[in-house]
Amino acid sequence: MCPIASPLSGNTNVEGSHYNPAAAALLLLLCLIFPSSVATCPRYCLCASDIISCSGHNLSMLPFDLPSYATRLDLSHNALTALPTDWIPQLSDRLATLVLSRNSISLIELNAFNVTPHLLHLDLSSNQLTVLNSSIFSGLKELKELLLFGNQIIQIHPGAFNDLHNLQRLYLSGNRLKAFPLGLYLEPGGPRNLTFLDLSHNRLSKVPVQSLLSVTRQGGIYLQENPLVCDCAVLALLEYWIWKQYRPLVDFRGEYPCKSNSGPGSNCSQQGMWDMPLKAQTYQIEPGRSLAVPCPGLASTAVEGLVVFWVTPRTVVNSSTLDPSAHLKVLPNGTLEIQEAFIEDSGKYACVAARGRHYDPYETVEVNVLVGNLSTAISDGVGHRSSAEHFNTAFTTLASCVVSIILVLLYLYLTPCRCRDGPGGGSRGCGGRAIVLCSDPREVESGQRRSNGKRVAFLEPQAENSDTSSPKTPAIYLGHVTTEGILKNGSRTVGQALTDPALVA
Repeated sequence: MCPIASPLSGNTNVEGSHYNPAAAALLLLLCLIFPSSVATCPRYCLCASDIISCSGHNLSMLPFDLPSYATRLDLSHNALTALPTDWIPQLSDRLATLVLSRNSISLIELNAFNVTPHLLHLDLSSNQLTVLNSSIFSGLKELKELLLFGNQIIQIHPGAFNDLHNLQRLYLSGNRLKAFPLGLYLEPGGPRNLTFLDLSHNRLSKVPVQSLLSVTRQGGIYLQENPLVCDCAVLALLEYWIWKQYRPLVDFRGEYPCKSNSGPGSNCSQQGMWDMPLKAQTYQIEPGRSLAVPCPGLASTAVEGLVVFWVTPRTVVNSSTLDPSAHLKVLPNGTLEIQEAFIEDSGKYACVAARGRHYDPYETVEVNVLVGNLSTAISDGVGHRSSAEHFNTAFTTLASCVVSIILVLLYLYLTPCRCRDGPGGGSRGCGGRAIVLCSDPREVESGQRRSNGKRVAFLEPQAENSDTSSPKTPAIYLGHVTTEGILKNGSRTVGQALTDPALVA
């Protein structure tokens, strides 16, 4: 507790010390701002910064005062049996992690988590929970991870995961569940972005295959070590997951009872299958027309007991429920019929059936469906060329144009010019300011140094007169000016005078 100063004024002596009113007022103010209950570490707990650990002290009763600065509270390895509504007396706005594992909790009262509205991580693993009642996790709208493995959960009531809108990872392994908790995905108040669900080591014998084909697009569902009945639907699901390299199945492939197709439903893949490789195919149709798409690798004759699923861009349909008025329906032989196709029906379609084969890397169970105007698609090459091919053709054309332009420029500006002698010994045929690359044979006759390359000289332009009879005069007197000959092979001739008659005439 904070020591309270005496209200008496004056300079009263208490064992030689003097009373200071200003110091007493400051002390009282600090006590009001920082109450002792906030700053005190709970008994039997270890406090370090914002972490409070009360683990392994055989605690059997709550509540106790919890400092408001705590962000992590560890109550694991104790003897707690219930979590009442008032397990902490005050609201804890900063608490983000609550660890209650390794206790004996069998009861969680309604609204028990309203005092921790900003909780992100809740660990209730290794307790004695048997039933998850409706709204048991009410108030945890920001929770992202929930650990419930190692309990004895038999039943999950509808609405048990209401308010868990942001839940991403849920661990239910090692319980006694016999029914798949499909409400996690279908109930409107449940999680919206669940990406990880661990249901391994439970008692599931049947799973909703069609629903799993839909929800596994968003995340992983672990089902290993469950007594699954290996019927045709489950076999089809497992084969499809293997083809898709579905991580939960690939990592624990040896822990599924149907891994060798030795279950009761293994006969469903012995008839009606082709031995031909499964190649990608494309089907094209105009809007408003109907289209029949056969299942890759499946014979046209119906197979008794075989269930075929089609994973479409918007939904999943199967052959067990045949509705003549449905927009998408699967016939008993596995063929998919699209009635009055829409533009939105375009995309990839996967036929999921128990084929009983190991897929090669180049094989596929998917087909492409394109709904659009056939004449436009053919003229544009939509049915035969992909967007990547269009890009390659355009890029090749552009590169060819650029190379052609460069070659033309090289030809115009770097091709040697053949200068012809005009009347009076003048050099004609090369325009003004041209680069003369023509070697003069008269330099050899005059005893000048030879070069293996061609000499380059830059000339000033001369005004040409239409009157050819008038003598031409040089623009600049070059009698005593020496130039530096630049040879093409890199050697240079220094001190050579411009005495060429053709240049000074």
